[in-house]
Amino acid sequence: MLDVNFFDRIRIGLASPEQIRAWSSGEVKKPETINYRTLKPEREGLFCEKIFGPTRDWECHCGKYKRVRYKGIVCDRCGVEVTRAKVRRERMGHIELAAPVSHIWFFKGIPSRMGLLLDLSPRTLEKVLYFASYIVIDPGETTLSKLQLLSEGEYREYSEKFGGKFKAGIGAEAIKKLLEEIDLDELSAELRKEIRDSTGQRRVRAVRRLEVVEAFRASGNRPEWMIMDVIPVIPPELRPMVQLDGGRFATSDLNDLYRRVINRNNRLKRLLELGAPDIIVRNEKRMLQEAVDALIDNGRRGRPVTGPGNRPLKSLSDMLKGKQGRFRQNLLGKRVDYSGRSVIVVGPKLKMYQCGLPKEMALELFKPFVMKELVARGLAHNIKSAKKMVERVRPEVWDVVEDVIKEHPVLLNRAPTLHRLGIQAFEPVLVEGRAIQIHPLVCTAYNADFDGDQMAVHVPLSAEAQAEARLLMLSTNNILVPSSGRPIVTPTQDMVIGIYYLTSRRAGAMGEGKYFGSIDEVRHAYDAGAVSLHAWITLRQPDGSRLETTPGRLFFNEVLPEGFEYINDVVDKKKLGSLVEALYNRTGASETAKTLDEIMRLGFQYSTRSGTTVSVEDISVPASKHERVRQAEAEVDQIESQFRRGLLTPEERYQRVCEVWTRAKETITKEMLDRFDRFNPVYMMAISGARGNESQISQLAGMRGLVADPTGKTFEIPIKANFREGLTVLEYFISSHGTRKGLADTALRTADSGYLTRRLVDVAQDVIVREYDCGTEEGITVSAIKEVSGEHVAVIEPLWERIAGRVALEDVQHPETGEVLVRANEMIDDDTAKLIENVGIEKVKIRSVLCCETRYGVCVKCYGRNLATGGLVDVGEAVGIVAAQSIGEPGTQLTMRTFHT
Repeated sequence: MLDVNFFDRIRIGLASPEQIRAWSSGEVKKPETINYRTLKPEREGLFCEKIFGPTRDWECHCGKYKRVRYKGIVCDRCGVEVTRAKVRRERMGHIELAAPVSHIWFFKGIPSRMGLLLDLSPRTLEKVLYFASYIVIDPGETTLSKLQLLSEGEYREYSEKFGGKFKAGIGAEAIKKLLEEIDLDELSAELRKEIRDSTGQRRVRAVRRLEVVEAFRASGNRPEWMIMDVIPVIPPELRPMVQLDGGRFATSDLNDLYRRVINRNNRLKRLLELGAPDIIVRNEKRMLQEAVDALIDNGRRGRPVTGPGNRPLKSLSDMLKGKQGRFRQNLLGKRVDYSGRSVIVVGPKLKMYQCGLPKEMALELFKPFVMKELVARGLAHNIKSAKKMVERVRPEVWDVVEDVIKEHPVLLNRAPTLHRLGIQAFEPVLVEGRAIQIHPLVCTAYNADFDGDQMAVHVPLSAEAQAEARLLMLSTNNILVPSSGRPIVTPTQDMVIGIYYLTSRRAGAMGEGKYFGSIDEVRHAYDAGAVSLHAWITLRQPDGSRLETTPGRLFFNEVLPEGFEYINDVVDKKKLGSLVEALYNRTGASETAKTLDEIMRLGFQYSTRSGTTVSVEDISVPASKHERVRQAEAEVDQIESQFRRGLLTPEERYQRVCEVWTRAKETITKEMLDRFDRFNPVYMMAISGARGNESQISQLAGMRGLVADPTGKTFEIPIKANFREGLTVLEYFISSHGTRKGLADTALRTADSGYLTRRLVDVAQDVIVREYDCGTEEGITVSAIKEVSGEHVAVIEPLWERIAGRVALEDVQHPETGEVLVRANEMIDDDTAKLIENVGIEKVKIRSVLCCETRYGVCVKCYGRNLATGGLVDVGEAVGIVAAQSIGEPGTQLTMRTFHT
């Protein structure tokens, strides 16, 4: 055998029958595997020791030769070579077929390679290969034409009419003869001529045929090798058979598939020897063809061969393809050492660049570092004793662990890793318990929650890896999303409601109208219970001016950096997002991280202080609801009577009924929201953006309204009740009907969107920023994206958003003064982009990757801004993969989101 560990290049080709016989150490003639009494392999069977080598090191089958001194001797009694048992992993066998069979990959693949070479359609090929029709191989001097199909009846008729003047065949033998007759050089010349002379569909077909012909010519493979006379049998250790506890045997599916092939092959040999009738032989040949198909690619044609429990058997192709196949599971997927995984819990006391690592896990992950340090400090004499100390978890080990993990970042990853923020670096902090603690603000990037999610930890070992983790992957350096440049690290849920509560104003609150000389006075007054967080007060500022605000807003503004303008407003989730963006743009990543930690602390503190709870009494149904429902019912009755009188078509009636109920629901929702107290917990949660939304409150306290049926069409019977009042049986049935289909769809779609991401990455992975400027003079012209419906024009994306972060192709000048706002080949920043839009310019020419002339990949100038950092992209950035992840990640999120609701 060749040494598989050392090679320069690899080439995959068709194996000729001679090559398969050369690989083989013997022919497998019997379907037997092992003798159930002696548990030894049967002779000439699928596990035969004579063919594949001994099952025990240096021992033949009959036991005449035992020991290494007989190495290389072939036993004269049983014919087994005395050698190592591991040769059973590399020695192959073969099966000599009684009739040729086709290889399903080349007949069934798209496009069918056999079909293209012979210029036959796959359907025609199938008829011939599976013994449904005869094919004319040589028409001789008859009226038939070459490759003409003949049915059974026609074949008999022509045979009587012409006798032996023409040749026709059936099955793989006929196709093999046709393939042997092909002269590739001649066919190549013919096809080239046809491509020159013909047009349209014929030319396309010729081009596709020529591709296959040229591939065969270049590789030296022969077309007839697509039909097999002999089948290789893979080594027995790669399709093992093991005895289970109960004395039963578990075996690889391949053994079953090989046994079917051998059984049918032996039966066919016997039938041929007996001179059985043609129809019986043909049926057996077809069954042999199907058995070989199942062995190579089960389920590709017809129904798959199933084992016990109706499970399709895993064929040779299944071993290679898909997520569990050899390539993705074993060659691309690796087990990683220096890694661990555990359940995650929230760590609100951590700083943003920290994560809590369980002590035992840290000890195991950093074991070599700890052992080295123990020896260096003289606590252990050598590595061996240091190892024992670590394994026995001596108390002095913990101090060393503390010192070792300082300044040594670890990587945290949560599956599924949909975009690059699914792996980030943190500085570990030792914690008690066995759960990893993560900072609440990074949950959004990981899409993590604490309902039992698990995360994996990896330790970067080399100095370079540690430096990269710290500079590129530390969570404080990943505040912006690479796909949109918006901050992903924004306070969520209880932090939002805490800040909203803190910055709200309540009329008539305790201490309203009081005057204070400094913020410390306000704090003392609040601590003493003399003033409420929400009271409207006046504060004298150091420069003598007066500021009317609430104590809560003062406390909130206190955590913002020096020189940041005062926010005298109720702060909800949207405003927090804008605030983070402004902080990042003005103060940079590390300062933003510090401020965010403070905002988070405030949010948690005051959401606790607010005592937000949810009770049924908080959800009050508006008194006007029944009146609104009655009005809608009256309108619907009127529409029905118009329909009965023939004034409306069924479609118009349906449309109008749906409109009436949609309007009724909107009115009830509006009235319900107007009646809520501004400090009602349910209302506060929805309005602040912490959890839920108006439509969900409307379902609780307003009216559920119209729902969809399983086809996605709106059901015209509305659900007049809300969840507080309770649904009737019919309403419950209508609403659960469509919902269940929705959940089933979600499960199926999640897999599809993951597959889409894989394919996007596959096509875009070599798009990398290769150079600074490709020097192109081409570009694209962009303007605002607008939606026009009648008179109404809605701006979907303003011009400034489209040009910000891009490089101008030409000078952009002020339309009135002629002043140059941006020079050609300069990046347009946000402020300039807004200025361009404000001065009335409607179209701007910019550089684009669509026009980039870099040979492989794109250039910095055509790409523009790296959204994750806000500066121009660096040479070497894998922008193709970023783009693929930016499409795939939201797609998968949206599909999975339905599950949680």
